[in-house]
Amino acid sequence: MLTISTAHHLEETHRLATRKALLRLVPLMCLIYFLSFIDRTNVSLAKAQLAVDLGISAASYGLGAGIFFIGYALLEVPSNLAAHRFGPRTWIARIAVTWGILSTAMMFVKGEWSFYVLRLLLGISEAGLFPALMYMVTLWFAPKDRAVAVGWIYTAPAIALIVGNPLGAGLMRLDGLSGLHGWQWMFLLEGLPTVVVGVILYFILPERPGNAKWLSPQEAKALETQAVIDTHGHADLSSANWIAALKRPTTILISLIYFANQVAFVGLYFFTPSIIQQMQVNSPMLVGFLSSSVGIGFLAGVLTLPRIHRRFTNDCLYLGVLTIGLVACSCAFVSTSNHAIQVALLVVTGFFAGGVLPSYWGIAMKRLQGVQAAAGLAFINTIGLLGGFVGPYLFGLAETMSGRSDAGFKIIVAAAVLGLLLVPLLAKAIRAEERPATADGLEAT
Repeated sequence: MLTISTAHHLEETHRLATRKALLRLVPLMCLIYFLSFIDRTNVSLAKAQLAVDLGISAASYGLGAGIFFIGYALLEVPSNLAAHRFGPRTWIARIAVTWGILSTAMMFVKGEWSFYVLRLLLGISEAGLFPALMYMVTLWFAPKDRAVAVGWIYTAPAIALIVGNPLGAGLMRLDGLSGLHGWQWMFLLEGLPTVVVGVILYFILPERPGNAKWLSPQEAKALETQAVIDTHGHADLSSANWIAALKRPTTILISLIYFANQVAFVGLYFFTPSIIQQMQVNSPMLVGFLSSSVGIGFLAGVLTLPRIHRRFTNDCLYLGVLTIGLVACSCAFVSTSNHAIQVALLVVTGFFAGGVLPSYWGIAMKRLQGVQAAAGLAFINTIGLLGGFVGPYLFGLAETMSGRSDAGFKIIVAAAVLGLLLVPLLAKAIRAEERPATADGLEAT
């Protein structure tokens, strides 16, 4: 039996080890996710020039932007099962190198069909990256620390949205250099660094606490014990084992809520530059800077909301509050024509739609471990990726039918309301899962 002093020592060891992991491991995870987000969203800045240079319409652009997520979704679960078998370090490095090559190849787009094919292949190549990162979180962090760890990881796409648009706009000013269009320079100079980083990560990314040279053996053991780790590659990978995670009502409902969120959020950040241009903003650099408004809200959300979540004992009540906030700000955007207010509401929309993301994963991780975590988290991300396809496609159709990019905000309203209606069903499913555990505990007593 542990003495009070021994328990306190173990708790302090785990706290220090967790802090080290947040400082040493999470930045590497953020770096690769940052680059993936730059490479997947830079096409939003090329939208206008692709229309001029190649004749790609708004509807075709929306389909091409969204088809990325179909390719991603097709291989999401098998890719993350491969990460479980071979180890996330090797798999993440493989993903980074292949998608960096294909992102660079986007400079060779010649028309609609080559645009569709390369976007589809880019999604296939990146399949499994995010759930592999989430799987690593389950290997390193205790359940109580996961929402914060995921929140830090989500700062990567938030920062990418903030700096990526101005960076991409700056690279597009190279238009005409060496006979290349500006959008070709952007794809080239933003794709190649990903290949280099992927190779570097293979050598420096520790995939589990026991492999980290910057942890003492006691610290590594403390992290593994609190994370309820299992050894990848040796767990039961039979279909009965991991399919069980996909059948759970909580997994399905979290997936559907995440789907609704991604319809709204992905559609928004792919069309934000167009929404800004619609406000009679003609300077490409100014469009880039103002388009960062969504990223600013996103960053504020992931830095603050996971910490607020820690104070809530009821996960679904918290999700409901944030979703109501998203409904309110998107309705406000639709009801005003003042451009300054609309830019401010882009920040608020990014805050709620992006800031809630770590909470989805924190809630899911509480209920999934080992190979079930690998499969279940990949399944949730797969359904979300389908939302990532539907969102830009619907935004593109809305712009084509109305002639206005901001018509997509009505889609955000509808998707947010759908997510809100699903939250009570998730609460009911969580109570149903917890009830047998409570009953077993009473019987054991």
